[in-house]
Amino acid sequence: MATRRTMTSRPGTKPTAAGNRSGTLKGSRSQKTPTAARLKRAAKTEVADAKEKLLAVEKKVEKAARKAVRKVRAKLDEARANKKVVAMERKVGRAAKKAAKSVRASLTDAMAAVKRAARKVAKEVSTQKTAARKVAKKVAGKAPAKRVAKKA
Repeated sequence: MATRRTMTSRPGTKPTAAGNRSGTLKGSRSQKTPTAARLKRAAKTEVADAKEKLLAVEKKVEKAARKAVRKVRAKLDEARANKKVVAMERKVGRAAKKAAKSVRASLTDAMAAVKRAARKVAKEVSTQKTAARKVAKKVAGKAPAKRVAKKA
C-alpha cells in the first residue's frame, strides 16, 4: 500500500507536489509567497514609475499647448493687421451690443405691459367692490320704520 505524503506548509510558503517525468511522485516542494511588506515595496516602486511617466506626459502636453497658443497668437496678429478684418470685428461687436440692448428693452417693455394689465384688473375689481358697498349702505340706511302702536 502506498504511503500518503501530507503536504504541510509553514507560514509564507505554498506547498506543491513534485513529480518526475514518468509521473511518479518524488515529494513535495514549497514555494515562498510574497509577504505584505514585499508587496507594498513593489507597489511603491510601481507608483513611483507611474508618477515619472505621468510627469513626462504632462510636460509633453504643456509643450504642445504652448506651441498651439503661439500659433494662434501669430494668426490673430496676422488677421488684425488686415483692416477689413478689424472693421468686421467692430461690426460684429456693435451688432452684438445692439441685439443685447433690444432684448433688454423688449423685456422691460413686456414687464411694464404686464404691470399695467395687473393694475387695470386690480382697479376694476376694487371699483366693483366699492360700488357694491355703496348700494348696501343705501339699502341699510333706508330700512322701513317700525310701526308703534298708540297707547290709549
